Amino acid sequence: MAKNQILGLDVGSGSVKAVVAEPAENNKISLLYSIERPSRGLRKGVVVDMEDAASAVNAVLQEVKNFSKSAINNIYLNVGSANVHSQISRGIIAVSRASSEIHRDDVSRAIQASEAVHLPSNRMILHTITREFIVDGVGDIRDPLGMVGVRLEVVSVIIDAFEPAVKNLMKCVELGGGSISGLIFSPLASSMSILSKSQKELGVISIDIGYGTTGIAIYEENKLLHTTVFPVGAGHITNDLAVALKIPVEAAEKLKVSYGYALAKEVAHKESIDLKKIDANLKGAPSRKYVAEIIEARLSEICELINNELRLIGKAGRLPGGAVLAGGGAKLPGIQELFRDELKLSAQIGLPISGFFVASVPGVSDMLESPEYVSVLGLLSWGRELQPSRQGLASGNFLIKFLKSLLP
Repeated sequence: MAKNQILGLDVGSGSVKAVVAEPAENNKISLLYSIERPSRGLRKGVVVDMEDAASAVNAVLQEVKNFSKSAINNIYLNVGSANVHSQISRGIIAVSRASSEIHRDDVSRAIQASEAVHLPSNRMILHTITREFIVDGVGDIRDPLGMVGVRLEVVSVIIDAFEPAVKNLMKCVELGGGSISGLIFSPLASSMSILSKSQKELGVISIDIGYGTTGIAIYEENKLLHTTVFPVGAGHITNDLAVALKIPVEAAEKLKVSYGYALAKEVAHKESIDLKKIDANLKGAPSRKYVAEIIEARLSEICELINNELRLIGKAGRLPGGAVLAGGGAKLPGIQELFRDELKLSAQIGLPISGFFVASVPGVSDMLESPEYVSVLGLLSWGRELQPSRQGLASGNFLIKFLKSLLP
């Protein structure tokens, strides 16, 4: 079974996470091994120091190799930088057969036609995700195979990335001896592991708050409406605390994790934090409410960015499924209430979908109880679906086989 093992590799600005898995019974994924190490050489999801980034990735891959040599040859890698864009595109073709019956090659030609978008030479198509098919003017068709018509249209979401940034990330993995089987946009990976079909049908937004970036994916009627990444994350909260309190970044991170709260009005005025408990060399006792105000200010900025995107597509405050929060930043106490108030949506912490993953060894099960690992688990979900037809990355079309599962 080792030959079927896959590796989800989440290379972020704060940490590098890797999980080895293999298919299990009843369409589940068996989690076999996990590792997390500090990241270096990345800022806001982009490689800024090749040597440091490659070293950090290599350290993780070498430990994975000690567990499974086959898994590092079957890597599903996230792309999570803010220079990824999405746009709607249509492809229109004439059905090729005299009988006017639509076959698979017609569907493929229509999808390829939707990819004929004008992009600068330094950008590449990362995903082509089908929203709906239209046969002779009749739309909202999930699967046109076998239908009769003379004209076939497809409405697709084209997600394109800055090619040099993607290749730099891939190079870090290849320098560590890894072989990449697929690239997945981080917000899509996260939503894959935490959003149910009913949530996507109702209308929902997944929000993955990472260290250097925040990614969103918006769904309605089981269709992807919009996705993007903002260059602001939980690491910016840490930096804000370090500047405001004049303490080292490492101490600010500990302070955020141990005493942070996302909603300042819920914190008592008289509560203070003895900085000596964070670091023996520090002095002072700032108000916990002041710390919460700093955290809330940055999170409110993230909420405003999200609201701007929701307004662009006419969905501000209009998603019955609410907001599902994930990523390391989602572990801050009070964040659900803050996002509920700011976005005017119901909010919940997103955990991996129950029963979808199976923890096969002790320790791995902890990932299933934390919002921090939803992205890397989502990579495994995509990877499992793509396993039967591993295609090259050069064309950017290696996800075509998986498009059908994204249809409503």
